[in-house]
Amino acid sequence: MNASNKKLVWIGGLVLLAVLCVLPFLVKNFRVFQFNMVMIYAIAILGLNILTGYNGQISLGHGAFYAIGAYGAAILMDGAGVPYWATLPFAAVLCFVFGFLMGFPALRLGGHYLALATFALALAVPQMLKYKKIEHWTGGVQGIVLSKPEPPFELSILGQPLSADRWLYFYTLFVLLIMFLIAWRLLRGRVGRALVAIRDHPIAASAMGINLPVFKSITFGVSAAFTGVAGGLSASVVAFVSPDSFTSFLSITLLVGVVVGGLASIPGAIAGAIFIQYVPNVADEISKSAPWAIYGTFLILLMYLMPSGAAGLVSKIWSRLRPASTSATSSPEGKLS
Repeated sequence: MNASNKKLVWIGGLVLLAVLCVLPFLVKNFRVFQFNMVMIYAIAILGLNILTGYNGQISLGHGAFYAIGAYGAAILMDGAGVPYWATLPFAAVLCFVFGFLMGFPALRLGGHYLALATFALALAVPQMLKYKKIEHWTGGVQGIVLSKPEPPFELSILGQPLSADRWLYFYTLFVLLIMFLIAWRLLRGRVGRALVAIRDHPIAASAMGINLPVFKSITFGVSAAFTGVAGGLSASVVAFVSPDSFTSFLSITLLVGVVVGGLASIPGAIAGAIFIQYVPNVADEISKSAPWAIYGTFLILLMYLMPSGAAGLVSKIWSRLRPASTSATSSPEGKLS
């Protein structure tokens, strides 16, 4: 990337950031809440994509890590009075430990066998959260009701006050940028290349000196940590956690987001999050009697039109436009113009 392109990227990024900062003051609180959920789902999808897209391990159990992160944050806030912002590191470490431990059986499993093992985890965790021995921590079937954090200062832009949802929007946006930066730094270097090598050619990767058991276990842990951070954020944004909020359908939904956004794509997590947040609402508006049939139709059409996901479609369009622009600038006519 030359200097002019870098300058355009920086300008575009700053303009986008300015738009995102003004956006919550242009809509009502419910829309801001939806934006918050999009960013939370994007973090969770990014975590699953690290495991599935980059390392090739299929997981149908990341909803369990999402639940563990949410409950870990909720218990700290409700029982110990820990500030909401201090619960995210705990949720990340807790889920990293669970994910790392889950990575050990994953070493002997692969493909659909690993998918079934992680699916069993997604089925078990909601039931375990209802267990009577830990009911005084988890709230049992009733769950835990929280209070949304109030903004630390008063602010009004375009006649709209800085409400709790708008404050959580900026807080979630900040965490989103941090998590995406961590993922970008992690996956664009030697670690990312090692993960792709393990996914594509595990025998060759082992022959090159890559420690497969260590990398697979740590990848599972890092992936779970990202999802745990998303769960911890959801506890603050939704202000409520219960076992029935984290069914196995959540795990399948996150995997749908990964596929729709594009495997092994960091920006694709945003597109996947938008899909799983808004398409069910659109399907419900189209048909009240059979919304999931409409949702399935949308999903089939997208997979037919975008077999590589949203990121693959953008990459294909860019590759077709780039030769034309390159030839125009390299030709004498392009230079004169």
